[in-house]
Amino acid sequence: MSEELAQADPPVADEAELVFEQPLTERMRTFLRIDFLYSQASYHNERASEWGSRAAVASLIDILAITGRGDARADALKELERQLTLLNEFQAKPHVDASRLRTVMSNLVRLRTELLAAGSAYLQPIKDSEFLAAVKHRSAIPGGTCEFDLPDYYYWLQQPSAARTEAFNEWLELLRPLCDAIAELLWLTRQSGRPRQETAKGGVFHITFDRESPVQLLRISLPQSLGLYPEISGSHYRSSVRFLSWNGLGVRPTQSTDDIPFTLSCCS
Repeated sequence: MSEELAQADPPVADEAELVFEQPLTERMRTFLRIDFLYSQASYHNERASEWGSRAAVASLIDILAITGRGDARADALKELERQLTLLNEFQAKPHVDASRLRTVMSNLVRLRTELLAAGSAYLQPIKDSEFLAAVKHRSAIPGGTCEFDLPDYYYWLQQPSAARTEAFNEWLELLRPLCDAIAELLWLTRQSGRPRQETAKGGVFHITFDRESPVQLLRISLPQSLGLYPEISGSHYRSSVRFLSWNGLGVRPTQSTDDIPFTLSCCS
């Protein structure tokens, strides 16, 4: 982390690369899913169309399903505390951008304060909404949110886009403390990884992790022009990567037997 907080020149732009991420803990898996769904909900809510509102509501319902299976707020607060402890240790180390470090820590403290202020019942207004509960119930049925299934939902979707966006923003605002904290934690986790060049001999690569330094997230980067993507399996003890060739939608992918150079980041 100290290298990331040290002053450095911006990287030189290279050819387009694809970055594939693999969570190695349940907490990281939950964070990535919530962040993905929150970004998706925000994007569709801004499209100002009936179909955009439908997609935004679907993403919101998925977030509620994830948060209902565990205590994402408590997990985020624990991770915020862990990151603050780690960053505090860097203050006494040389070659650290002290100003940037203070900014990052101040931001984490602000996010922690906002998440604590939200309270444990921060999602209760959404859970108590009979309107959303009906949409959630019918969403389990293929095509179950059609006009004839949910006439009140259809009526809402025909309201002016500004009214729909305003209503949805009220729901998003309840999620914002959690999702902002998760977004910052994901950024810090990604920054903790030290990219290194590796080669997958015969298209396969095995990784064994140091148990004293748990890894939460794997990131694999490779040029898009290679026409390959990684399939990653394993745990926070060891993982295996095999590279598959993309052969189009009508043909099954095949494992590459070439030696594949790629960039690996192990993020803690």
